[in-house]
Amino acid sequence: MDSPRDELTKLLRSLNLASMAAAVEDTALRAAKEGLTHEEFLLELVRAEHASKHARRIERLLKQSELLPGKTFRSLDLGRFNPTIRMQVERLRSGTFLQDAINVVAVGRPGSGKSHLACALGHALVDQGKPVLFTPTGVLVQRLLVAKRDLRLPQELAKLDRFDCLILDDIGYVQHDRDEMEVLFTLLAERYERKSVVITTNLVFSEWNRIFKDPMTTMAAIDRVVHHSVVLDLMAVESYRAEVAEAKTKLRVAEKASL
Repeated sequence: MDSPRDELTKLLRSLNLASMAAAVEDTALRAAKEGLTHEEFLLELVRAEHASKHARRIERLLKQSELLPGKTFRSLDLGRFNPTIRMQVERLRSGTFLQDAINVVAVGRPGSGKSHLACALGHALVDQGKPVLFTPTGVLVQRLLVAKRDLRLPQELAKLDRFDCLILDDIGYVQHDRDEMEVLFTLLAERYERKSVVITTNLVFSEWNRIFKDPMTTMAAIDRVVHHSVVLDLMAVESYRAEVAEAKTKLRVAEKASL
């Protein structure tokens, strides 16, 4: 015949509370040693299960997010940005902008760190348990085009709707085909005032006609993106890759000069 503790462990496992079951032995010993009440004993078990489930959820969200590994705030040099940008970023890190379906647009030249910044924000949101998807805009547009061709566009948009935050990287590199423009506009219109979009682009808004071609469509797209948004102006930020390349060149010159 099982002891009460063994029966408790088996019952917890049968209820898919494996972390609680695994914690029974150590928690029972601690309860006896520290004189925990029944409520405190139960609370410790529930905390163990909650922590385990939360960790598994974060792991699952991170995997489905397709965020670039290592592109977090820990590896991002915020000192490269001006105080205004740093203040905006600090506010965004809390994730509260998702509650009001506010968009974020990072505009900057290649190498300014806008993709890294968007990824870092995505990682911060995932750590808070928020569903995020990071994708090159061109890749997502092709996915939507296939869905439209197969008469599955509403279903594909519904899948994307499960993400609280959709990060569209390099929107300026979308091909300029009318069908591609239409599905991209449809996506932005679908999420307008409902779900947040984070966009990175090397094009200022006055150049978005290169994406949407038609002036009216361009105006409508900008209106939907900017109406509730935070714009991160990184145009004055020097290219990190250019800085690294220049530093390497100077190092090679110095090495040759010392020979």
